[in-house]
Amino acid sequence: MTIKYNEANGIKFAYHEEGQGPLIVLLHGFPDIASTWSHQVPALVAQGYRVVTPYLRGYAPTEIPQDGFYDKATLVEDIAAFINGLSGGELVYLVGQDWGAIIAYALLAAYPELITRAVVMAVPHPGQVTESLVNPKHIHRSFHWWFFQLADLPEKAILANNQAFIDYLWAYWTIPSHRDEQHIQAVKKTLEKPGVLAATLAYYRAMFDPAKADPNLAAVREKMARPIKVPTLALCGREDLRAELMLEQSQYFTSEYDFQLVDNAGHFLHREQPEAVTKLIISWLKK
Repeated sequence: MTIKYNEANGIKFAYHEEGQGPLIVLLHGFPDIASTWSHQVPALVAQGYRVVTPYLRGYAPTEIPQDGFYDKATLVEDIAAFINGLSGGELVYLVGQDWGAIIAYALLAAYPELITRAVVMAVPHPGQVTESLVNPKHIHRSFHWWFFQLADLPEKAILANNQAFIDYLWAYWTIPSHRDEQHIQAVKKTLEKPGVLAATLAYYRAMFDPAKADPNLAAVREKMARPIKVPTLALCGREDLRAELMLEQSQYFTSEYDFQLVDNAGHFLHREQPEAVTKLIISWLKK
């Protein structure tokens, strides 16, 4: 698949694009890359959409900014600028999983004028995440958040033994029967490129350290805390512990909102049960 590039928020973003019609932007998470949407793209193109899947900041071949910020407000500004560069001023559809969903929640609150309908997957609204930070089982489920706060050791651990750490995360977060070796190998190849791993871990390190946030984006952070008025579908695998955090988050939405569990799926539900997830996405976008 051909890589295209677009300048947004001061860096060069790499992305894949297929199809013609209304624009859909699909955002990947960690440890993952833009090709994670390979099961969804053909079906969305067949439905008459123009489908764009970018590599997030720091994920090669997207540019890795030297001494750049990786806080959530910066990531929101990235995607807002990226959308503005491709949309021609038209409203777009937004789909995000894991970090893609974290960015999506914040973007929907801060820049609702950009998005017509949205789908968020596998990660609860930040208001729910805050509550989970004192819950033992969710602390255990998100052990990598805390581990990644350490200096140097996470980078060494991830790269050791053919990135067995990445295999472990995918196995831990998916149903036992799921196999995705070819895609996971592509993820590993991305993470081993110079600068990529440090950049991806910087997302997590900025979560808990205000000093790592761009001080010029205080106004954006205020907008990110607003209720979401964009019609939004939230999806989670029934076998993902995060599902229980997503059950009761409708209070953060002031417009049309729905939550659906996907059977026989964990965290990477769009790859574990691609047909079911694709059907739910298309049905929501067509409403």
